[in-house]
Amino acid sequence: MTDAPLFAPLIVEARKLNRSLAALLAVAAPSLIAIFVFFNMLRGEQPAPWDMWMMSASMIWAFFMLPMSVTALTALVAHMEHGPRSWDHLRALPLPRWRLYAAKAVCVLAVVALMSAAVLVMSWAAVSLAAAIKPQLQPTGAFDLAAYGATMGRMFAAAVLMIAIQLWVALRFASFVPALAVGIGGTFFSVVATSAKQGVFFPWQMPVNMMASEAWRMNTALGLGCGLGVVALFAALAHLSRREVL
Repeated sequence: MTDAPLFAPLIVEARKLNRSLAALLAVAAPSLIAIFVFFNMLRGEQPAPWDMWMMSASMIWAFFMLPMSVTALTALVAHMEHGPRSWDHLRALPLPRWRLYAAKAVCVLAVVALMSAAVLVMSWAAVSLAAAIKPQLQPTGAFDLAAYGATMGRMFAAAVLMIAIQLWVALRFASFVPALAVGIGGTFFSVVATSAKQGVFFPWQMPVNMMASEAWRMNTALGLGCGLGVVALFAALAHLSRREVL
């Protein structure tokens, strides 16, 4: 089999996303965090370390904006087929059905990864701009991009299970209500049960645990989020390829 047929569904999905609101979402969510950091920094009177600003942005991303962005993105990706009722046409194409769903999963993961990187870039820009306006607030300490990137990478890996669950539900049901209910419910319980020790086993809290001071919490959440996330993605591909959309 040639490379063109193999990657054709992925190319098509990427073009669909480019013509959808996914690009706006990918910019809007990190921008909101950057705007918050910018105005919060301008309120200060004393300089703070780079670590504080960048870790604060990462925490906001993992705690609230990441799960809500995943909820919106997976619903958007699924609705591109549910809306015009094009699943019957797609599933009748002469190629394995799992490739259709795999292409959507890869695109969702790629967009979330780009959004994670954008959080760091836009937060750095927001802090730099605020420091230019009020030079006395110039952050102290070193800007450790490698450490910030590593933390964000772990958050992305720990979020794979959450992404898999959200995408599975969004693609399984033609109505967007089940996917939104799962996403909003997961985020709600993640927020209200932030300090719960059991949160390390809750998919929506796994990215937040990458900021935990206890090594066991971080390692457990990372292992479960990434490991079980990959398993859930393969299970979703197998399940969706055999069943019809309701």
